Amino acid sequence: MVLPSDIRSRAVSSTRRSLEKVLEVPVFRKAARRAAAEINQALDDPSGSGIYGPEYFGADRDPMDRMGLSGYERYDRESSNANAAAYMVWRNFDVKRTLDVGCAAGFVVEALREMGVEACGTDISHYAIDRATQGARGHVRWGDLMAGVPYGDGEFDLVTCLEVLEHMRPEMIPTVLAELERITSKYVVCTIPSFGPNEWGPGGWFQVKVRDESVQSYYDKGPDYRGPIPHDDIYRDAKGEPIEGHLTLASFAWWTEQFAKVGLTRCGATELRIHPQLARFGLTKYWNLYVFRKVGVDEPQAEVRQPDEFEKWEVAFGLAGRTASPEDAAAVARAIARAEGATVDLGVPQMDGAPHF
Repeated sequence: MVLPSDIRSRAVSSTRRSLEKVLEVPVFRKAARRAAAEINQALDDPSGSGIYGPEYFGADRDPMDRMGLSGYERYDRESSNANAAAYMVWRNFDVKRTLDVGCAAGFVVEALREMGVEACGTDISHYAIDRATQGARGHVRWGDLMAGVPYGDGEFDLVTCLEVLEHMRPEMIPTVLAELERITSKYVVCTIPSFGPNEWGPGGWFQVKVRDESVQSYYDKGPDYRGPIPHDDIYRDAKGEPIEGHLTLASFAWWTEQFAKVGLTRCGATELRIHPQLARFGLTKYWNLYVFRKVGVDEPQAEVRQPDEFEKWEVAFGLAGRTASPEDAAAVARAIARAEGATVDLGVPQMDGAPHF
C-alpha cells in the first residue's frame, strides 16, 4: 500500500523529530555516527574498502606507471617515510604511548614498537587495517574521526596525524580536531599540506594544490590569504578528482587557528628543532610540520635521547645516508634565522618560484 504524500510527509517529520530528540544524548549521537559511517562505507564499496581501498594502496598497479592517479605508486615502509616519522617522534618526544591516526597498514606503529614505544594505530580503511604489517598486527583498529575513534580520553601521550587532515572536508575539521585533542594527554604532531607564510618553519606554496591555471591568481591574493581553497579550484588527478583525495587545503595561519579553537597550542620551538632533521631526510618539500600541546602541558624538552642512540636507529632505519638538498637546507636556515629575528642570505634560490618557502 502506498501512503498519500501528506501522510508520508507527516510520518517522516515525526520520525525525524524523535531521532533528533534521541540524538541529543551524546552516547547515542556517537553510536549513530559510527553506524552511519559503516553504512556509507558499505554503500560506496560492498567490500568495505571505500575510496581508500586496493587501488589507492597500489594493488595491481605498475609502480613505474602511476599516470597521474591518486594514491601510492607502491606502499611500503620505506616509500611511506614511516621510518623517518617514527624516528622523529622517538627522538624529540619523551612519551611512552602513542597513537597514529590514519595509520593505514601500520608502518609507523611497527617502527615505533621496534624502538620500544607502545604504539597503536587507527584508520578508516578496512582494507588497510585488514592488511596491517606484521609488527603492527593486534595494535591497529578501525576508526572514524568523525564518529569518534575507539579509545579513551587522554589515552595516549602523543597522537600523530600525518598527511591525513587534508582528506577531510572543511566543515569536518572542528569535530576531527576536537577528537584529536580528546584522545591525547600531551601532544599532537601533524603534517598537513599548507600554503603561505609559516612562523615556525619553511612556508608553503600553491603548486599542485590548486589548478595550474589558478596558481598565479592565488599568489596575487597576498600572504594574508588563509583559505581553505574552494573545492572547484583544488588540483585534480588524471580522473578529474581532487588530487590524492585532498579536500581541505589552507594556510599555516588557518590551521593554527583551528587547532587553537580546540585548546591545542602550537610548539614553535619544537618545530624549529625538528626541521633540520626533516631536511636531512629529504622531507622539507613534502611535510608541512605542526606540533601542538594541550593546555597545561609544557613544551617538549630539547633533548630526550642520547647521540649514540641517534646513529643506531638512523642506520637501522636506512636514514643515515640521507643528506639535505641545498634548497631544503637553505629554506630551514632561513626559517630558523627569521624566527630568531635575524636575516640570512645563503645564495640559494627558493624552490618552484614559491615566494613563501
